[in-house]
Amino acid sequence: MKKEDKSLLINSLVETLNSYPHFYVVDMTALNSAVTSALRRECFKEDIKLQVVKNTLFEKALDNVEGDFAALIPALKGPSGIMFCQTANVPAKMLKKFAKANNGVPALKAAYAEESVYVGAENLDALCAIKSKNELIAEVVAALEGQVQGVLGALESGASTIYGVLDTIAEKGE
Repeated sequence: MKKEDKSLLINSLVETLNSYPHFYVVDMTALNSAVTSALRRECFKEDIKLQVVKNTLFEKALDNVEGDFAALIPALKGPSGIMFCQTANVPAKMLKKFAKANNGVPALKAAYAEESVYVGAENLDALCAIKSKNELIAEVVAALEGQVQGVLGALESGASTIYGVLDTIAEKGE
């Protein structure tokens, strides 16, 4: 590959890294063409961009992006696929389901999600448990809604209590 081509590819990877807040590095070693095609289809359905790149080019792209990715470098051995995504836990859930159906492949090598680095397949469950921004917002809204319902209930019961007291005083005054 010519030096100019490598430079263009690295620049393209840098643009992609800047466009997506999260990425996963997966082991593509034991994947045949049928399984790779199925993986690409699943990624497309989940709005995940899957790109197979040379580890050295990806490492150079990481050097040109803001952030500390040094912990990821040891994971860049053998054939690697990079999954880029907007929601941190979506690739983890998809990988877990896909690997279960395909004898454990592809395996997670490393991930950068929610500004944290995860190295090793044993972190897949932790990555699945990460809540997305929308899930966190829904939890906060549900918690606030419960509090508001409690206040409204207290106000309604207080109003009926005051009404009862005033009614009793009015009856005694007659």
